[in-house]
Amino acid sequence: MSRWEGLDEFVAVAEHASFMRAAEQLRVSSSHVSRQVARLEERLQARLLYRTTRRVSLTEAGHTFLARCQRLIEERDEAFHAISDLHAAPTGLLRMTAAVAYGERFIVPLVNTFMAQHPQLRVEIELSNRTLDLVQEGYDLAIRLGRLSESRLVATRIAPRAMYLCAAPAYLERYGRPHTLSELARHNCLVGTSDTWILQVDGREQPFKPSGNWRCNSGHAVLDAALRGFGLCQLPDYYVQEPLRRGELVSLLEANQPPNTAVWAVYPQRRYPLPKVRLLIQALRDGLAMRPEYRTDANDSDPHRASDRPCTAEPAPRAHVENSVADALRTPERPGDSIRRTTCRFW
Repeated sequence: MSRWEGLDEFVAVAEHASFMRAAEQLRVSSSHVSRQVARLEERLQARLLYRTTRRVSLTEAGHTFLARCQRLIEERDEAFHAISDLHAAPTGLLRMTAAVAYGERFIVPLVNTFMAQHPQLRVEIELSNRTLDLVQEGYDLAIRLGRLSESRLVATRIAPRAMYLCAAPAYLERYGRPHTLSELARHNCLVGTSDTWILQVDGREQPFKPSGNWRCNSGHAVLDAALRGFGLCQLPDYYVQEPLRRGELVSLLEANQPPNTAVWAVYPQRRYPLPKVRLLIQALRDGLAMRPEYRTDANDSDPHRASDRPCTAEPAPRAHVENSVADALRTPERPGDSIRRTTCRFW
């Protein structure tokens, strides 16, 4: 006799508080369920259920045994699913989300290629710069950039991500090049989605509050403004790598560039990821590795190649960070003070 016998029947009765409903769930007769539970109690030499003509309830031993049995059954079923899923083709609906600009440029084309290979799969992609709640809003997967904060989620690195402080040669020729962090306060800064730039001094992170006459929540717009010589910017490698290579931008304070983070595939926590999620994550990782922005074998002499930097997962930054650069160094007469403040929003 298998020691598993009676466990499924007992758990079903306990969860439904009914032999009849347990039998319906298991698609067997009520007498079979009753017989299996009775045999289980006999083997355990303990009563697990109180039975009356009107109701079924757990004994103290039943409560203790139920919790253990539920975990055992869950792990047993997931073990079988894990093996069968290795050879299963992805089917059904997969809901995912990604940041707008990165999603349009990198993720959606790779998902489309994946869809062509797996026509039985249906995909819904939400491109949004909001951090969506995957569990509450029913998403299977999110592609997130930089630092992570949710402990309820599982994250796997699919690509490196490095931040660069840059400016156009025309701006530097006119206003000079900053050589220290303290000199940043005298320059016009192009502010994007983050109000805090993270830099590094002697291996420690150094926050800096950028200030200037231009702000926009679009990385492409920040890049365009930087290329036009409006000021300094801090952007991820996939925005600035080509302009740096062509000499349209110049990398600044390279010794103070922040530690690398990553591009992450994030999904709700479960013992085994859904096969469609697992396969798509691998396809995204492989596809991004083939992009010129992430190729480690392309332009080995390029000092700005993002993949040269080690990628580490960082904790989420504090919500409020003080500017570490002395405010006394700020002067009211900075480049661009005479230019009208520009603000744009992309929805």
